[in-house]
Amino acid sequence: MRAVALVFGLALPFHSAHAGQEVVPPARVVSMNLCTDQLAMMLAAPGQLISVSHVARDPLISALAEEAAAYPVNHGGAEEIYLMRPDLVLAGVWGHDLTLSMLERLGLRVARIAPADRLSDIPDRIMEIGTLLGRAPQARAMAAAFTADLAALRDAEGIGAAGAGRPRLAIYNANGYTTGTETLGGDIIRAAGFDNIAGEMGLAYGGALPLELLVMAAPDMVLTGTAYPGASRAEEIMTHPAIAALNAAGTLRGRGDADWVCGTIRVLDAVRTLAARRAALPPATSEAAQ
Repeated sequence: MRAVALVFGLALPFHSAHAGQEVVPPARVVSMNLCTDQLAMMLAAPGQLISVSHVARDPLISALAEEAAAYPVNHGGAEEIYLMRPDLVLAGVWGHDLTLSMLERLGLRVARIAPADRLSDIPDRIMEIGTLLGRAPQARAMAAAFTADLAALRDAEGIGAAGAGRPRLAIYNANGYTTGTETLGGDIIRAAGFDNIAGEMGLAYGGALPLELLVMAAPDMVLTGTAYPGASRAEEIMTHPAIAALNAAGTLRGRGDADWVCGTIRVLDAVRTLAARRAALPPATSEAAQ
């Protein structure tokens, strides 16, 4: 480790960029967070983004898994990232604290990007990444298009206010985890014209929902995630017969999970898919909601 530190120390002058001194756009950008991966892939100039996190290639959680295959991946290691000689590292605000602190002590510029917790946060995150990359005009156009498309989608679906004859929906994932109302997923549910039963359970920010309470709540639709290959006791609950018995026509497995994870323009696909499912609910379900 002393030898590694010595090598890093000797190389320090080559990475002396500091916040507030961005004269030209960064030429070598490394992203080590799934959500910054996707925003950077959408906004970076050709050749500007040199590495994304390894999870960016996972199609179950990454909406741009195919695009990520064109980039070298990293596993979030300080030595690994330093040796890529980036002039900007994009990271999240949670986790990797020791790694990011080490990279900063070695003179690298690190930007910690907060997740988008609501649909309204997405234009800000687009602009934040775009500005860091020196791509503010492109980011501004993307943010404006997102805002306009979301408004048009809501108008086209004729989505009313909460409780105004809207069907009730539950998300049920591994370990019985449900998405809360005050989250990005909660906003997607509202935008698609559903009421989230997590609000009835007092789970504003999500949490474990016992199967018995889910059954007693009798939602009009249940959304479950896509299970990974192999056997998992945590995921078995998503296929429990009680869920199918709630309403076979209203149970949706494999909800396009990747479009829900990060605050990018791809959440519009999640809203469209869910709104289409709402429109296809059996007439009896629609009448009961009203």
